[in-house]
This record gives sequence, C-alpha cells and structure tokens, in this order.
Amino acid sequence: MLAQPGGKLKAGTGTLTGKITDGASGMPLPGATIFFHELKMGVISANDGTYTSARVKAGKYLVEVSYQGYGSVTETILIDEAVTHNFSLKEAIVEQEGVIVTGVTSATRVKLSPQPVVIIKRDDLVKTTSTNLIDALSKTVPGVAAIGTGPAISKPVIRGLGYNRVVVVNDGMRQEGQQWGDEHGIEVDDYSVQRVEVLKGPASLMYGSDAMGGVVNIQSYTPAPEGTMGVNILSEYQTNNRLRGVYANVNGTKNGIDWNAYGSYKGAQDYQNKYDGRVFNSKFYNRNFGGLLGYTGRWGYSRLSASNVDQHIGMVEGERDDATGAFLKDEDGAQTIATEDDFKKIKPLVPFQRIQHFKTVWDNSIRLGAERLDATVAYQHNQRREFGDDVDIPEAWFDLKTVNYAVRLQLAERNRWKTSAGITGMYQTNKNKAEERLIPDYNLFDIGGFVFTQYTHDKMTVSGGLRFDNRHINSLTTYDETDIKFGPFTRNFSNLSGSVGLSYAASQQTTFKFNLSRGFRAPNMAELASNGAHEGTNRYEVGNNNLKSETSLQVDGGVELNTEHVTVNASLFYNNIKNFIFYEKMQNAEGTDSVIADPGGELMVFEFNQHTANLYGGEMNIDIHPHPLDWLHFENTLSYTRAQFTREIGGTKNVPFIPAGRLVSELKGNFLPKGKCLRNLYLSVESDYNFAQNNAFTAFNTETATGSYWLLNAGIGAEIASHGKRLFSISVNGFNLTDIAYQNHLNRLKYTAVNLATGRQGVFNMGRNFGVKINVPLSFKI
Repeated sequence: MLAQPGGKLKAGTGTLTGKITDGASGMPLPGATIFFHELKMGVISANDGTYTSARVKAGKYLVEVSYQGYGSVTETILIDEAVTHNFSLKEAIVEQEGVIVTGVTSATRVKLSPQPVVIIKRDDLVKTTSTNLIDALSKTVPGVAAIGTGPAISKPVIRGLGYNRVVVVNDGMRQEGQQWGDEHGIEVDDYSVQRVEVLKGPASLMYGSDAMGGVVNIQSYTPAPEGTMGVNILSEYQTNNRLRGVYANVNGTKNGIDWNAYGSYKGAQDYQNKYDGRVFNSKFYNRNFGGLLGYTGRWGYSRLSASNVDQHIGMVEGERDDATGAFLKDEDGAQTIATEDDFKKIKPLVPFQRIQHFKTVWDNSIRLGAERLDATVAYQHNQRREFGDDVDIPEAWFDLKTVNYAVRLQLAERNRWKTSAGITGMYQTNKNKAEERLIPDYNLFDIGGFVFTQYTHDKMTVSGGLRFDNRHINSLTTYDETDIKFGPFTRNFSNLSGSVGLSYAASQQTTFKFNLSRGFRAPNMAELASNGAHEGTNRYEVGNNNLKSETSLQVDGGVELNTEHVTVNASLFYNNIKNFIFYEKMQNAEGTDSVIADPGGELMVFEFNQHTANLYGGEMNIDIHPHPLDWLHFENTLSYTRAQFTREIGGTKNVPFIPAGRLVSELKGNFLPKGKCLRNLYLSVESDYNFAQNNAFTAFNTETATGSYWLLNAGIGAEIASHGKRLFSISVNGFNLTDIAYQNHLNRLKYTAVNLATGRQGVFNMGRNFGVKINVPLSFKI
C-alpha cells in the first residue's frame, strides 16, 4: 500500500509539505487541492491551510494547486526527501493558468503549448444548457462548431474540419464509432464528463491519422484527494423538449486505492420551434454506467476503467401533410398525421437508431528510476442498429470492435530538455449483421512511432517532433443475400507527420505562440468502398479505392495578453490540405449524370474524389474586467473560417460543411464570492450573432446559403453553503429568449423535405428553452 506521511523516509523517496494561503490577506485556505499530474493523485489542505503529500519516488513533478474562486498555480518541483513548499493564491478575475495533457506526452502548463488549447471544466458545463456534449462545446469554445442531426446527434467541427478529421479521445484513448456517418454522433455521456481539453490544429504527431482538425479530449474521472470520498448528484430539466436527466457518482481514495462508480439517465420528448411546432421523432433517451478501480504507489499507478453507453435516438425525416403541414408518421405501412401523444413519448418511433458502446481502458504508469514508462490498452465494442419499418429487426447493423494500444517512454529532464518516444495504434474489425450494407466488412491495423521533445529556458519554450504511421486496410468480400456487393481489396497508407512550435513569454502579461505542423488522414471505409443509398439524402454513394491520404500543412500564430483590466486571446491559422476528400456527381458513359433506381425513387449517384483545399481564419476573445469592478465582465468572442478549393468544382470553389462566422458578447456579473449562505452568485446576458454563410458548397445541390440570425440568452446561478461548505449549486439558463426561428448552417435537418403548406424547406432549430441544473457535491474524510 501507499506509505503514509510521517516517520523516517526511505532512500529515494520524498514528501511535499507546506501551506496554502490567500495572497492578499495571508489567511489559510482550507480544502485547497494539491494535485500531482504525473501520478494522478492529490491531497487537500487542512483547516489551517497546511498539507502533506503521501510519499513519492524522488523526482520532478508538475504540481497544480487550485481553490475555488482563486487562480490556479502550477510549478515543477523537485521532491527529494522532505521538501517544504508554500503556495500563495490570488483571487481569479480570469483563469489563465492550467495543465493540459492533449497534444503532449506528459502534463504541461497550458502557457507552454505552442498550439491553442482550451480547457473546459465541469463547473463550466454545469452552467451550460445543451442537449449533448458537443452542443455544449460549440457554445463555449471559440472555433468549435457542431454538425447536428437533431438534438441528440452532434459531431465536432474544429476550424472547419469535422467527421474523421477530428479525433475524440475519451479517458485516455481515441473513441472509435462510425465517425464517417452523417447521422452518427459520439457515444459519450455528457453528465459523466469532469473536464474537456480542445486542441485546435493538426495533432497527428500524438494521435496519428484523423487528427487533422484537432482533438477533443474528454476526461470522465478526476481522482479524489487521498483520504477522502466524494458523492456527486446532478439533475437537469429543460422546458422546450421536457428533457429530464439525472446523474450520480461516488469516488474515493484511501491508502493509494482509488475507485469510482457512476450512472446516468437522460430522456427528452420532441423539441419545438415557432415554424414547425413540435418536430416529430426528435425524441431520445440515453442510459450510461461505468466505473474505475486503481492503485497508486511510489512506483506509479495502474487503473482499470469501464463504461457502457446505450442510446435510443429518433430520426427526423421531416415528411409532412401537403395540406396542413402537420408531421407524418409511418404506421402499419402507411403514413398518418402525428398526434400530441406521439410528440410526448420519449421512446423513439421508426425510423430510429440504437447505439451501444462498451469501452474498457487499462492505464499504467511505471517509474523506471528517473524515467517513466506509460502503457495503455483499451477495448471498444460499438454496435449501431438502424431501424426502419420494423421496431424489432434492424435494417442496418454495424458491429465495430477496436483494440487500442499505446506505449510511451518519458525520459527524465536533462539540461532543460524533456523528451519522450512511443508507439501507438489500433486493430479494428467491422461486420455487417443486417440486410442493408453500406460499407463492406473489413479489418484494419494501425501502428505509428513518434519522438517528441521540449526545451524550456527562461521565457522561451520550443517543442516538436516527428512521427511515422502505417495503416493497413483489408476489405473483405461482403454479400448482399447471395450476390457479392463488395469485392475484396487491400490498401496501405503510410505517412510522415510532425510539428515544431514556440511559446515565448515576452512579459508576465504577454505570451506569443507560433506553431507549424503537418497532419494526415487516411481515407475511411465509406470513402473507399461505400455502395448504397444514404438515408436522409437524395444520393447513392459509391466509394473510390484509389483515394490517397489527405495531408495538411498548417501554420498557427497567437498572442495572450492578461492585464489588470483586459484579457485578450487571439490566434490566426492557415491550413493547406492536399487530396481533400469530397463527393461529386458520377458521370455515365454518355457524359450525363448517373441515376440509379431505388425503392424510394430514383437517386443521383455520387462518388468520392479529391482536390487541394485552403482553409484560413482565426479566433479572438476579449474579456474586459475593469478594476476595481472586478466582478464585472464584458466578454466578446469572434470566430471565422474560410475554405476554398484551388479550382471550381460543380461551379463553386467553396469547401462543404464550413460554419458561418460568429460573434458572441456576454455581460456577466459575479457576486458574493465569500457569502455565508449564498455565494458565487452570477448573472449573465449573452448576444449570440451568427453571420450569414453565403460561401456554401452549392455544387450538386449539397448545400444552400444560410441567412444570419441573432439569439439572446441569459443565465443566473449560485451556490448554497453552510458553515463554509458548499451544499449544492443551482443554475438557470434561458436560450433563444426571443424565440427566433432559425437554421444553423451545419444543421442537417435543414435539408429534409419541403413543407408545402408554408413553402419552407427542412426543419428549424430549437426555439425558446429554459434549463435548470442542480448539482450536489459532497465530500467526506475516510
């Protein structure tokens, strides 16, 4: 077991002791968290502000000290025998310090990262009203948008790149579902999320194929401080679709043994807006449970975690009665008008999909003298069933199994150099288990090796590295009843990627950043070999076995300025992507558009092709907090992305699925930071203006231009405390207060059927919505 503090220290071990105080008054801060990132363990300060860590193996550790309402402090400390280190914290106006693990091989201060990384904590998510995690991130992270297909399905888009061009990491391993599908979201329970890191820009150096646009790193577990146990209960209700959800978890750490168990449920009826009324079959419900068991010793740590997500999601087709405009439902082979009772159900009607995603991760870190060896292996089983006419028999059933692996050696810091090397990859198989087969059965093997190094001296940090990857795809013969629908083929994709970046602290207030990186993405199976009608669209897709890997070369530049009155974060990027994959109409032998017969009518045939694309843009955030009115914040965020092919395709140069420019302005007041019964009260009013997107990919009727719209949002929340301890927090948010009927440019429901009664095409986004969340965090000593 982990040795306890006190007594004579063994050779090669040490402890960290000290006191946490308020920087202005010198008063102790009880309950502050002192966290060792390399060991993933922590301790909390006592009533007099003092703390003593458990014994650890001698070496350098990145230590982060945090306390609610105060700015975090991070320092790298050499622990050899008994070391005393006091920390003085200042009340935070804007949080500027933090530690990231995304895009690096070991925990690093966010200011030292040359690439833009945004940290979203659980408290931020609790204060946000959304229907899924990616929807929440699109509201809080500049440069992040979401491709949506109803309230339950959202796919992340970072600086104009989405689908397989963004890697989602969950609990240390990349999430593997069917990312290629328009109607496929991510299988992560948002209630269990404790922290999210969003890296913008190519990250193939650390993650291999697919991380061209960036990485969304989701962490659902934060270990409790040594000798404590926590219980957290969260409940939520939203008025628009009567969404109700509940989440509960219990975790603790004692003598180096830590555990965690959680479960959640969320259900929603059909949402509504001013033009459509209630949108039939936009209902859904999710169930999730998971847990973790681990041990931390002086040698390192070992943790085994598991999660199981079960989603039932209705699919909106948008078919309506010609005369009345009322939504139609399929019933016994015929279409009838949907009733009020149909809208109020949580269980989806046909068509719907059920997604089950089981994941287990075994994560290990072992001290080898001054070095550290990290080894992780994960298993994922993703089952996606799509139901059409029969609620019991799926028309499509994708059965995806993935084994991920990663081994990394972290070398000890020498002469200000921190270097690491490793091998990562995965083995994957996919089988079709139902009648409809859009992609073939296949197996895939990925392996990649990298070297990463970082040099820090005074105000400057330089980091970068190289990586080589090889992906082998073996597409198997796949039958459609008795006929061969997909013939066999094999492909190998090899790529070299890398990056080099600089972070320079010109002063205590100003930091400049620059990064040059090369990323890549191997074509996915749908792009290589799809052969079938794509539901929800008027197209028949045909893959292209001859596609090459996409490669990107991106340059990033940014500045961070933090003064007494103003905080500024600004970044610009330019991204050149060769062999960008898209689909275009297939021509027949006569040189005209190909058409194929389908039970639902004739469909245009599309095939995948490639061309060079250029993307550029940036984000700017300005937070004005005039002293001495530190409680007042006026925050403005502007994000913009432009993307073009180097030649016209179907009469346009515009790249598909590019979000519109956006300007968000929020006026917020924070009050009663040290209130006895009511504390950390906040009030906010937000203006969310989305510019018109007139640069749509109009070729082949893929997209249409989208008009601008302006949303007005507001929020209020506070903590209820007793005897200095938080009992619970409550937040109330109002979204789209003026009940604007709008269509986001990346909303796929925009392209459903025309409502002949009104002449409007497609379905509109959610109308006015109020959300209430109550979060009860409890902590006990054990």
